Amino acid sequence: MRNTVRSTLIAASAVTLLATGGVVAQNAFTKNPAEVRAGDYRLDSSHGRITWKIDHLGFSDYVGQFVNVQAQLKLDPANPANSSLTATIPIADIAPNDDALKRHLLNADFFDVEKHPTATFTSTRIVIDASDPDEADVYGNLTLKGVTREVKIEVEFNQAGEMRGQYRAGFDGEATIKRSDFGITYGLPMLGDEVKLHIEGEFIQ
Repeated sequence: MRNTVRSTLIAASAVTLLATGGVVAQNAFTKNPAEVRAGDYRLDSSHGRITWKIDHLGFSDYVGQFVNVQAQLKLDPANPANSSLTATIPIADIAPNDDALKRHLLNADFFDVEKHPTATFTSTRIVIDASDPDEADVYGNLTLKGVTREVKIEVEFNQAGEMRGQYRAGFDGEATIKRSDFGITYGLPMLGDEVKLHIEGEFIQ
C-alpha cells in the first residue's frame, strides 16, 4: 500500500513539474510586439517564403512559391516607425510545382531571369494600426524585372521568444500587385493581372 501511495505521489509530482514547465516554456514567448527585443534580425530562409496566387483562365487559382528568400529586419519596438526591412528574392528559385512552367516563367515572357536574376524589396515607412498594435502596413519599393513600384504589405505579428538558444520573431504578410506594372504582360487578359502574395517570415536575432 505504501509503495502504491509513493508511486502515486511521484507520478503526481512529475505531472505537476511537466505542467509547470509547459507553462514556463509557453510564457517565454510573447505575442505583445512592445516586448520584442530590439535589434538586427535575419530571415531564417527555411521558415520564410512568398506564396503567390494568380487567376488561371477563370478556371482556378494557380499557386506557387518563391523560396530561399534573403531578408534583414531592424526592429525598434519602442518606436516602430524606425524599424526597416530589406529582402532579396532569387527568381531562379521560383517553385511552381511544374518543371515546364518553371522554364517558361524564367524566360523573357515573364521574369527574364538572365537579365534580372533577383527581385528586391526595401521598406520606406511603417505604419502601425492604431486599433491593433499586432498589425502594420509596411510600405516599400519592390523592384521586379528592372521596374520599381511602391508596394504595401499588410503585416501581422505572430510571436517572439527564444527557442533552442536563438531569439526569433515571426510575422505573416499579405500584398497584392499587378504584374503588368512590372512589364510582365504575357497572357493578359486571360491570365490574371493581379497577383496575391502571402509572406511568411521567421527572423533570428
